[in-house]
Amino acid sequence: MAATNSFDVVSDFDRQELVNTIDQAMRDIKTRYDLKDTKTTIELGENTITINTSSDFTLDAVQTILVTKAIKRSLSPKLFDYGTPESASGGRIRQEITLRKGISKDDAKLITKMVKTDFKKVQASIQGDSVRVSSKSKDDLQAAMQAIRELDFPMPIQFNNYR
Repeated sequence: MAATNSFDVVSDFDRQELVNTIDQAMRDIKTRYDLKDTKTTIELGENTITINTSSDFTLDAVQTILVTKAIKRSLSPKLFDYGTPESASGGRIRQEITLRKGISKDDAKLITKMVKTDFKKVQASIQGDSVRVSSKSKDDLQAAMQAIRELDFPMPIQFNNYR
């Protein structure tokens, strides 16, 4: 009897790479001429990043720096869910960025439905905030991976535990 192969579809990120990204962004902000005197701060919380800066212009520049540094450290820009900028004390602007982690129930249902309808010999099951996809054929699993990559999700998607 043939062994069953499987992989997990997850949405996760390397927290240490994110810490390094924020450190590099802060170094960049402190040395850039147009941002040096803005007293901009980037604070990393458990599931959020808070940017506190002086104006909309500097907020856009800080967001661009943050995304550029994240891409260089192999983090997806889809990781960041930008909240609306709000006024802070002293005429400053604060924005909270939520970090996307885990696959939502709706997205997990979409993945399992697509896999079950498009691939007859492949099974998909929701396991918490990930989706386990299994089949006897590695070729079918590769095709399912490609089809899942082509779906455009708002969060970064990775494949792990491929066996």
